[in-house]
Amino acid sequence: MATYPIRTRHWSRKEYEHLVELGVLHEDERIELIGGQMIVAEPKNSPHATAVGLTVDALRAAFGSGWLVREQDPVALDDESEPEPDVIVVPGRRRDYSHAHPERPALIVEVADSSMSFDRRYKGSLYARAGIADYWIVNIRRRVLEVYREPVVAPAARFGWKYDRVRILKTEASVSPLALPAATIAVADLLA
Repeated sequence: MATYPIRTRHWSRKEYEHLVELGVLHEDERIELIGGQMIVAEPKNSPHATAVGLTVDALRAAFGSGWLVREQDPVALDDESEPEPDVIVVPGRRRDYSHAHPERPALIVEVADSSMSFDRRYKGSLYARAGIADYWIVNIRRRVLEVYREPVVAPAARFGWKYDRVRILKTEASVSPLALPAATIAVADLLA
């Protein structure tokens, strides 16, 4: 009996969006396109949902008008990726994105519990490749904020890029987003 290697199919963002338009994938399904692969997102528990809400509240207060804070909505990163980060901050107003998803958020935040390794290795490399200058992970288990900056080429990384500068901030610390350096956000405000 012949054996065949396991193969996966590479999807483009255009194909992925077409599957949503046809109703094959439903908008409420937690599937993300990451580097051409459809990934089922982890279920959201109560601490995760609370941390996402707290992060949205803190970022809206810090950024104010002229900025839009979006929660668990798609980002059109490149031709093979349309992730749905927990929180993004983009310039403008909601109607500015009525015809297309944002492409280059000023800030991406993932809230992680069981997805920590995936958010660090896969999404971190993906966001670095896309040139996202400011990427944060709200680490629920360790009760810290991981701040990733300075994307650089790294052939050994999952998508060939990584962040060169990583800071781990404890609950008593504060952080300023690169897009709004005058703003100060307490790490404790992001954690339940």
